Amino acid sequence: MKVNSWNEWGPLKHVIVGRADGTQVQAPEPAIFRDWPDEGYPRGTHGPLPDELVEAANAQLDHFTKVLTDRGIRVDRPVPLDFGKPVSTPEWTQDSMFGCMPGRDVLITLGNEILEATMSYRSRWFEYLCYRPLIESYFREDKEMRWEAAPKPRLTSASYREGFWDEFEALSFDDQVERVSRNDLVLTEAEPLFDAADIARFGKDLFVQLSLVTNRSGIRWLEQHLPNHRVHTVVFGNSHPLHIDATWVPLRPGLVLHCGERTADEALVQYFKVNDWEVVEAAPARHEVAPPLSPCSRWLSMNTLSLDEKTICVEASETAQIDQFVDLGFEVIPIPFWDVAPFGGGLHCSTVDIQRESQFEDYFPKRYGRF
Repeated sequence: MKVNSWNEWGPLKHVIVGRADGTQVQAPEPAIFRDWPDEGYPRGTHGPLPDELVEAANAQLDHFTKVLTDRGIRVDRPVPLDFGKPVSTPEWTQDSMFGCMPGRDVLITLGNEILEATMSYRSRWFEYLCYRPLIESYFREDKEMRWEAAPKPRLTSASYREGFWDEFEALSFDDQVERVSRNDLVLTEAEPLFDAADIARFGKDLFVQLSLVTNRSGIRWLEQHLPNHRVHTVVFGNSHPLHIDATWVPLRPGLVLHCGERTADEALVQYFKVNDWEVVEAAPARHEVAPPLSPCSRWLSMNTLSLDEKTICVEASETAQIDQFVDLGFEVIPIPFWDVAPFGGGLHCSTVDIQRESQFEDYFPKRYGRF
């Protein structure tokens, strides 16, 4: 047992894969907007995802787990809570939780450290408990492991802009993107907030997206907590930014995949190019929209899991993305995973690296502009 992972492409030895059991359409809260009347959940309602969706998602998660274990990769699974229960702190009550499929949102491994993110949804405040039995066992087994948790946020009304969603959803796409560029979104700067899935790991360099769940205070906390890293704040031309792993995806040293629909800052692109990285625009996604009851975008086509620098898992129906990876020299493992999307994401979202054969390396020795 060893906790160690510095990047997204080192040979994978140990990983957590999530579960779909008990996942909820969250009860209303300031941080999120859910309105799915055609699927039985108009705005203001909440409840469990249908049993048939849970069974289909778990079948694909179990298949994915078998593919990994058949390749000699250790796979652990979280322990679901009763996500339909109300939860509270002394300052608020939330009528339901969410689930434990997308562990990538909650945890990140940085070298020998496992860090628990703050989370920005009240419905996900207690989600770390699903992973605590695993983390406790790692802590017992690996005497060199560091176990850290970012400050648990209060998530009072001071952390959110009142009336944000009614105003924001009434805007045009271009106006929404302009608000994103100014980081004029639902979160205030009252306290540090971030989801782990807004962090892309490139050895010494970490690229952290400002989004609907990550604010500047959260990035500042990461900078102070990780003084040996270079922590970069990034923004893309995305109307609803939520996690970086379907926008800017490290594939191997010198190669990053970019969602062309979400414009990248030219300084960011040049920072990569002056350090001899190739920025490749992702192939078109096959699906026009995400499946019913999914908060994700169709760009889950990019939400892949690298097993090493030459091997990558891709959603099986995303044939254009598969062909692109083959042309880039990868062995592609097609994984049926579209039924998992309503539970919070794709292949990368569903996993947490615990061990990759990797070292703390500087892949960007040259500075450029603000980077």
